[in-house]
Amino acid sequence: MIDAHHHLWDPSRRDYPWMAGAALDPIRHPYTVDDLRAVTRLAGVRSTVLVQTVPAEEETVEFLETAEVEPVIAGVVGWVDLTAADIEDRLAALAALGPLVGIRHQAEGEADPGWLARPDVLRGLAAVGAAGLAYDLLVTAAQLPAARTAVDSLPDMTFVLDHAAKPPISQDRWQPWADELASLADRENVYCKLSGLVTEADWTEWRVGHLRRHTEHILESFGTARLMFGSDWPVCELAASYEVVLDTAVSLTGSLTDPERLDVFEHTARRAYAISH
Repeated sequence: MIDAHHHLWDPSRRDYPWMAGAALDPIRHPYTVDDLRAVTRLAGVRSTVLVQTVPAEEETVEFLETAEVEPVIAGVVGWVDLTAADIEDRLAALAALGPLVGIRHQAEGEADPGWLARPDVLRGLAAVGAAGLAYDLLVTAAQLPAARTAVDSLPDMTFVLDHAAKPPISQDRWQPWADELASLADRENVYCKLSGLVTEADWTEWRVGHLRRHTEHILESFGTARLMFGSDWPVCELAASYEVVLDTAVSLTGSLTDPERLDVFEHTARRAYAISH
């Protein structure tokens, strides 16, 4: 089994602006490789993908160095300034340090909903694709039109949609998320992560059934060959433990055949991120 989306952080060493506010107090403390090893061992997860949390190459360097000595981390989705004139050199330098499999930027936090479609950003995305790396789309429904523009501009590049574009489950809203997601899924070079749903639902009152309609739509839109499980640990701990998140994903995919489940829980991540172990 591969967990295609998790994080590590240490608020005593680095500022995490997205972690502001009392609601996130429960996770505002260090999460280490030892913690990761403990939760994945209990869950039977063999490999993971470590994903960036701040827009800083320094963090990506640390993650790559960690992955080089920690067998459970099979790949790193890092960060680089997509608008940098020397982005090609920056990507090459990062890739030389460890198992860099992708790049991500928190586009959901950009004031411009069309940020991903800007010419300077598209140039950077093209460099990511030319380096043989995937690009993780961290967006909400509002940014999905720009995401489609980026994907259509780079049809030979692999894109991975994080957290299924964060459906507003707790708000009981279906549109425009549902149609926008299905439209993006029409692009065959886009994969999707079955991740982050528990924290889009009510953190204290959610049940598996609250996630079923959204999961079925995600499955129908992408199919299992382009869908991969991710825990979003430790963010998930705001609403559920690692074990509960995994059990929930298993329950939500209970109607799949064995080969389809292998796609979701291992093979799709291998394909999207070119993971070999």
